[in-house]
Amino acid sequence: MKNPLDSAALNAAIENVHRAGMPGLFAEVRDDDQVWRGAAGVADVTTGRPVTADMRHRVGSITKTFTAAAVLQQVESGRIGLDTPIGRYLPKLVPGERGEAITVRMLINHTSGLAEYLPYAYPSLKAFPALADTGPQSLDDHRFTRFDPAELIEMGVTAPAVGTPGGTPGVYSNTNYLLLVELLQQVTGDTAERYITRNVIERAGLQHTELPAGPHVDGPHSQLYEAWFGMIDPPRDYSVYDMSWVGPSASLISTVADLNRFYRLLLAGEIISPSSLEQMQRTVPVVSQEGQTIDYGLGLHPLRGPGQGTFWGHGGTVWGGGALAMTRADGKRQLAVAVNLQRWNRLDSSGRPQPHPIDGALATLYRVAMHD
Repeated sequence: MKNPLDSAALNAAIENVHRAGMPGLFAEVRDDDQVWRGAAGVADVTTGRPVTADMRHRVGSITKTFTAAAVLQQVESGRIGLDTPIGRYLPKLVPGERGEAITVRMLINHTSGLAEYLPYAYPSLKAFPALADTGPQSLDDHRFTRFDPAELIEMGVTAPAVGTPGGTPGVYSNTNYLLLVELLQQVTGDTAERYITRNVIERAGLQHTELPAGPHVDGPHSQLYEAWFGMIDPPRDYSVYDMSWVGPSASLISTVADLNRFYRLLLAGEIISPSSLEQMQRTVPVVSQEGQTIDYGLGLHPLRGPGQGTFWGHGGTVWGGGALAMTRADGKRQLAVAVNLQRWNRLDSSGRPQPHPIDGALATLYRVAMHD
């Protein structure tokens, strides 16, 4: 007989993350028709307002799965070729030989060799992700900056390449997904935000998920505290922020319940076809923004669970906020968690993040949540 969700263990695990130094976090764990939702800590360190499990939250690069699904829908309709060079669609943005060498697939799985534009858009983060000599001043400078996506793409395309097109390991880069956003707009004749909203978010029946137009999170939500590796002390609230610096590659607002619903339907073949899902789950080695080599598919990342089977999903961070959503391949066991502090690890003299109690506490929460 299958073990029921262990509510006591989950409650203890989420509370321990808060005790380890996380101001607030909340999560939903599902096993078939069993659901556990929990929250620990505060949404506002000044007032002591508690976090609740139904809060809306900036989920960062989890957005990439939504964007990838939208592109694959257009592949299914014949408007986009997965292995067609991006230069055939967007010759002005990726001109010349690179435009012919980089395919749509290479953008989705980060093997394009295109550099990350972030250090160029945020000058004081120049050494990102090796941050020993950088400061967080750019975060404040750009709180209400309205970035032009074409200019951000140009920063990434004109920066020194980080690899050859199709070469592995790939290097994770938001430049890839800003190009996919432009590609969607080119082939659908609509904004990527509207297309993704209509064909992915609404198709999945997500009631509390949106790509925001302005800098605010509507509805009940937590403040988002950025520590920037101890350089912002105490951590500063960046919950109000213009998200044009990432656009529909990482700007999604959602809830833990909506995230679990989305990944459950995606893995059931209800957002894209089973053959497209199979393409999504073909992985290559990619170097993450944290410098670790991970397996990465088409907007999906696998994680081997402590019990049986592989979990698929994505993580994401924004300034001050983070989230992780993972669903077992059979769709039955699920975890979605949101946290309201980022970059809590201080750096050593060589710029490497130092261990923090939050790391171990989160790992325990994930283990308890994914084990049946």
